[in-house]
Amino acid sequence: MARVAVFVDGFNVYHALERNVNFRKYKWLDYAALARCYVRGQDELVKVYLFTTPATWDPRKVARHRVYLHLQRRRGVEVVLGKFKMRDRHCLRCNQSYRSPEEKLTDVNIAVHLLQQAYLDAYDRAILVTGDTDLLPAIQAVQQTFPTQEVGVVIPIGNKSNDLIAQCGFRFRMEEAHLARSQFPDEVDDPTYGKVQRPPSWL
Repeated sequence: MARVAVFVDGFNVYHALERNVNFRKYKWLDYAALARCYVRGQDELVKVYLFTTPATWDPRKVARHRVYLHLQRRRGVEVVLGKFKMRDRHCLRCNQSYRSPEEKLTDVNIAVHLLQQAYLDAYDRAILVTGDTDLLPAIQAVQQTFPTQEVGVVIPIGNKSNDLIAQCGFRFRMEEAHLARSQFPDEVDDPTYGKVQRPPSWL
């Protein structure tokens, strides 16, 4: 029996679902349930980490995100927050400068937790749910420093990353059936927020 820890790149998954109109209805994800889709029969799921960042420029999104993360924590998911930083950009088409948010810290947070938990011998198998190749050095570091601990990957649906697949010791394919059976109920009765409903745009 192996101890399994799952590290979810929340924005990577979210954007994979958002890009495909057929998958947007699956954004009401219960990440604890999704993680169990990739745990083999006799193995034990010991931890699920969700790495995400609140959209601080939109109070309504922040409020909705806060409730959603509360539901994740109730399911035993450990939420690790990054942040957005405004970045100056230039539009070549209209020759105008503008500022837009850029997500920061998520890949660093995942890398640090992956290495830290390996050092603490907190897992036998780590599963990364991401398509971000910036994590390749962290994966290599775990494999070289802790050779008895395996690192695998689940590429978010609709995405590709041959480099991650080649580097990891194993992989699972994210199927639509996994997403469909890993949804929160349309209405969740929560002791803190009352009746929490799936956002109408996620139906």
